[in-house]
Amino acid sequence: MLVKICGVTTEADALLSVALGADAIGFVFAPSPRQMSRHAVERIVERLPRGVLTVGVFRDEAPERVVDIVNTIGLGAAQLHGDESPHDIAYVAARVAWVVKAFPAGHDGIGQVASTGAAAVLVDAASPGSGEVFDWRLAEGVVDPARLVISGGLRPDNVADAIAHLRPMGVDVASGVESSPGRKDPRLVRAFVIAARQAAEELGVPEGIHPPTGGTTVVVDVGPGEDTESPFDWQQER
Repeated sequence: MLVKICGVTTEADALLSVALGADAIGFVFAPSPRQMSRHAVERIVERLPRGVLTVGVFRDEAPERVVDIVNTIGLGAAQLHGDESPHDIAYVAARVAWVVKAFPAGHDGIGQVASTGAAAVLVDAASPGSGEVFDWRLAEGVVDPARLVISGGLRPDNVADAIAHLRPMGVDVASGVESSPGRKDPRLVRAFVIAARQAAEELGVPEGIHPPTGGTTVVVDVGPGEDTESPFDWQQER
């Protein structure tokens, strides 16, 4: 189960998410309360351990600019979250290691994405980043579950239900693990990762088509009762 924490805006939150078991970190380049500059993202990416998938999120950006930003900064993937044409998706997919094309649930274009070279399809609510949950039935059978990523209103208390319903290869969360837009809550991140992992294991969800990461993800086990040499602040006794 690929777990992506999106809308990260600080190095601390990026490292926190990785330490708590996230496989992928998403940086938003589109207009948003979580929008980042390429230089700020580049500094964060340099600090992340190898094996973590770094994803640039774009909306209706010129495909040439998407390719330039992703490859110059050294991101591992591009997520296209707008009304990009099949031609533009194919242009990016031919030049970027891994491409995710996002659609609102029920969109007619989902069926056409297979011919563009995009590796995965993300199904989201009608308003990305709104924290709204869409009707999961709209994502049933629209794409091979091994290429399906689910987003839209996911939280620690509902991600297991989404996984049970759709058995996707990955889940993507932003507002559902935040204390405020762009600021991640460590307790929510931890709870989300644990819930997703447990659901996938209990249901026997097959491994999806994951992107190449070039290393091993660094994971710090902060499960209940586990001791670590350098505990995070939220692990200290209160």
